[in-house]
Amino acid sequence: MTGTVLEVLRTPEARFDALPGFGFAPHYADVVADGLAPLRMHYLDEGPADGPVALLMHGQPTWSYLYRSVVPVLVDAGIRVIAPDLIGFGRSDKPTRGTDYTFARHIGWVASLVEGLDLRRITLVGQDWGGPIGLSVLAGDPDRFASVVAANTILHTADPALAGRLNWAVHGLDESRVVLEEALVDYLLYTQRAPQLRASDFVGATASVPLLPEVLAAYDAPFPDDRHMAGMRQMTALLPLTRNDVGARIGRRTMRALEQFDRPFVTAYSDGDPATRGWEAVFQDRVPGARGRQHHTIAGAGHFLQEEAGDRLAQVVVEVVGLG
Repeated sequence: MTGTVLEVLRTPEARFDALPGFGFAPHYADVVADGLAPLRMHYLDEGPADGPVALLMHGQPTWSYLYRSVVPVLVDAGIRVIAPDLIGFGRSDKPTRGTDYTFARHIGWVASLVEGLDLRRITLVGQDWGGPIGLSVLAGDPDRFASVVAANTILHTADPALAGRLNWAVHGLDESRVVLEEALVDYLLYTQRAPQLRASDFVGATASVPLLPEVLAAYDAPFPDDRHMAGMRQMTALLPLTRNDVGARIGRRTMRALEQFDRPFVTAYSDGDPATRGWEAVFQDRVPGARGRQHHTIAGAGHFLQEEAGDRLAQVVVEVVGLG
C-alpha cells in the first residue's frame, strides 16, 4: 500500500525493560488511516485466542501499561485481552509533527487494528480519550461489538443540551457562544505552552494516593525526549471545544450511532474525577443499552482509575462480558 510518508520515531526497546508489573509480550501490527503509509501499532494480546474479546483503550498521556492490573483478572476469566498503544504512545510508532495527529486518524488507526485482527464479540473498555476513539470505531462497525464499559470518559459534542449536566462545562450557548470550564482551558493551554511535558506529572497529579516512583517512571518510558511527545502534546489540542470543531462533528455522529446501540452499555466512573463527572449520566440517558443496567461508582480513585482500582474495574468488565 502506498501513501503519504510521515517522519516517524520508535522508542528504543530498552526503555521498556523491567517495568514493574508489566511482563506481557509485545505484539505489533501495521495500521493505516487517511491515505497514509502504514504505521506500526503495538498491542497486548493475552488470554485464549477463541475467547470473548475485551478491547482496552487508553487515553492521554498513558499507554497499555495503565491496564497492567486489569489484564490478569480478565485472562483468568477466559477473556482475550487486546490492549493497543495509540499511535504516538507506548511502543507504537510516533510521527514527529503534531499536525500528523487528528481525531479521525486515531479512529482510523484503531479501526485498522480491529479489522486486521478480525476482532469480534468485542467488549470495548474506554477511558479518557480511549472512550471517544473507541466509541467512534464502534459507530463505524457496530456489529463487531457486543458491549461497552465506559470508564471516566467523554464524548464532547459541545451540544447546548449539555448545559448544567457536566462538572467541567463544554457546551454551546445561544447560536454563537460557548461555555468552557476554566480548568479545562488552563489544562489545554499548559500542554501547548509548556516547554517540556512529562506523562507522569499528569498521572501522578490526578491520583488519590501517591504512586511509586518506579510506576511514574514507567509512564515516562515511551517518551525519551520532546520529539517523541508530539502525539501526547497534540492530543489535548484535539479536544473539541466548539460546535464547529471537527471533533465535535465526529462526536455528534458517534452519539447518533450510540443512540441506536441496544447491547449492554455500562458506566464505571470513579468518585474522584471532576473532569468527567456528569458524562456517566449522559450516556445512561442517551444509550438504549445503558437503560436498566447496573452502573458503578468506584470509590477512592482518581481519573486514571485503572491505577488505583484496577481490580474493581476488571470485575465490572468480567460482568459485562458475561452479559454480551
